[in-house]
Amino acid sequence: MDTESKKQRTSGKKIIPRIIIGVVVLFALIFLAKEVWYAFHHEETDNAQVEMRMVPILSRVSGFVDKLYVDDYADITKGQLLMVVDSTELDLQLQEMQADFNQSLSDIENAKASLTNSEASLTYSKGNLEVIRLRQTKAANDLRRDKSLFDGNAITRRQMDDTQSNFEIGAKQLEASQLDVRVAETRMEVLRSLVSKAQSQAEIKKARIDQQKLKLSYCRIYAIFDGKLGKRNIDVGQFIQSGTPLFTIVNSQSRWVVANFKESQVKNIHLGEIVTIKIDGYPKIHVEGKVVSVSEATGAKFSLLPPDNATGNFIKVTQRIPVRIEIIDMEKYKDILRAGMSVTVSVPI
Repeated sequence: MDTESKKQRTSGKKIIPRIIIGVVVLFALIFLAKEVWYAFHHEETDNAQVEMRMVPILSRVSGFVDKLYVDDYADITKGQLLMVVDSTELDLQLQEMQADFNQSLSDIENAKASLTNSEASLTYSKGNLEVIRLRQTKAANDLRRDKSLFDGNAITRRQMDDTQSNFEIGAKQLEASQLDVRVAETRMEVLRSLVSKAQSQAEIKKARIDQQKLKLSYCRIYAIFDGKLGKRNIDVGQFIQSGTPLFTIVNSQSRWVVANFKESQVKNIHLGEIVTIKIDGYPKIHVEGKVVSVSEATGAKFSLLPPDNATGNFIKVTQRIPVRIEIIDMEKYKDILRAGMSVTVSVPI
């Protein structure tokens, strides 16, 4: 009896491990089958990351940083004042330009006054010319009449000589008066040119003033959209050159995923297809996305030194093609998604 009990206990001890092993093997086979089935029905890559639009904010003027209103990684809104560049020197330059412009306005008024005087002088010269022309006409008639009288011995030689002299003097006066009119007309053209030149110079100086005001407006730097500030590269009192990167703003409204699939996988990926995105930092969260575009070139072609197989150093490597994926219901996940986060993308086929 004891022997049979011992045999049953021994048999039971042997069966239990076998059952456990069998269950483990069964679960392993089920898991393996699911993985194999999933692999055959999905294209997957872990070469993917979250992308966001990052825009550097550059200075458009040189100068010393006067005030800073933000710090590293601060939340900002569109139109928010970020910093101020010292504008004292630009203000003084603007005052000098304004004074020079006012002087140009005075030059225009002076040129116009001179032109008005010249117009009056021309009018007077033309009137004088008409008087002299009338006198010359009378002198010509007197000469013709006295010549007839002299031929008939009705007047003396002295009278004839006086008439001839009056005619010749009138001719010279007429010639001089005509010259005065031409000089006055020429002077009018010169003065008109001076007025036009003064006006052009004033317009140039006004444009420089507007340009200076534009530079002054650049001294106040504002956020161009809502987002989050990156690392601050400057501090108060620092001298910055025009074009110096000051901040990088990450646009909080733009998030997407770029997945780099192998070239052998792309044939099964189509625009508009719904995909599953697994976030490495939040393994329990699965995000849905939609394929919106596929790159026309491999990632290697966008590198600084793209490979050239014609050089002879050819090693065949499977290339990867970037696929842009739009995040569905992005507002729900915007607080956990950060630019550069690694994700795994799975596309059903």
